[in-house]
Amino acid sequence: MVDSAKFLLNSRYVRDLATLVVAYGISINLVEVTWKSKLKAQFPSPNEYSAFMGDFSTYTGIVTFSMMLLSRYIFRKYGWGVAATITPTVLLVTGVAFFALVLGSDSLTPVMTKFGVTPLLAAVYVGAMQNIFSKSAKYSLFDPCKEMAYIPLDEDTKVKGKAAIDVVCNPLGKSGGALIQQVLILGFGSLANSTPYLGAILLATVVSWLYAARSLDRQFTPLVKKDLKSKLLEGKLSAMSRAVSVNLKKRPEVTYRFTSKLNEQGFIEGCYVPVMVGGTPMTQTDGNSVVLSSLPTEKIETANPDIPDKAVVPHTESSNDAGLYPSEPDAELLSSESAPAN
Repeated sequence: MVDSAKFLLNSRYVRDLATLVVAYGISINLVEVTWKSKLKAQFPSPNEYSAFMGDFSTYTGIVTFSMMLLSRYIFRKYGWGVAATITPTVLLVTGVAFFALVLGSDSLTPVMTKFGVTPLLAAVYVGAMQNIFSKSAKYSLFDPCKEMAYIPLDEDTKVKGKAAIDVVCNPLGKSGGALIQQVLILGFGSLANSTPYLGAILLATVVSWLYAARSLDRQFTPLVKKDLKSKLLEGKLSAMSRAVSVNLKKRPEVTYRFTSKLNEQGFIEGCYVPVMVGGTPMTQTDGNSVVLSSLPTEKIETANPDIPDKAVVPHTESSNDAGLYPSEPDAELLSSESAPAN
């Protein structure tokens, strides 16, 4: 845990990402506990409380599903930065409205009475809206933004940063809100007396969250562009490599066969003649073209190490040297040392 904390302090990018995670845990805890205390005051009967929570869960699922569909459009149209600021903005607006109704219930009673509701019931409904929209925004926008923020990081920073956030920040965010409430309740005697301070802490937390999201967006966008350029370059190089390998595979294979002939001094010479696969002719050094796949061959026995044993000797006739290759070469002449003909 100490190493994770040191890594968070040394990396601004990971530190901003950790701020998002901690701020969400603290904010949702501060509002949710206060809201549930008002909910129990409004619906003291267990049946009424259960019925309201059932409706609350139903609306949470509907709004979350709708936000999941809408999030694709938000990411595509406005980008990561806007998507990352929606969740804290929702918490800020609904949180301020909720704490305003709780703290100003006495002054708002005449106004609320005209609409047929009490400030307590209005606070319960606003708190329910806050929880519904904040949780739906968390699942549809906050979590995808958090995971996307790891994409442009190098492998080492990605592994260490994710480990630090999972080990340090997630527990800190979940327990931080509860710890703050316990300290305030012990200091002021009750949750109702500490409500104004909870509202102020919520405001400071959400403002810090928005600042960290803006800072992270300024770092995230250039890193993503750099990562996309490098991947595009790798893709182009890979495509070029595949194209070159395909072209090399398309080149026809060349095979060689051994043949012998008389040179100008009257010596028998052996050489390898290239032959294209499929019968395509290759040109010899003397300008004649041969297709060995169509030539008759015969085997000859030789004791000369310079001439391979059981060599394949093709018979060819061309306009320049007709009769150049004898049909039955002299075995003694092949086995002896090469000597000039008299």
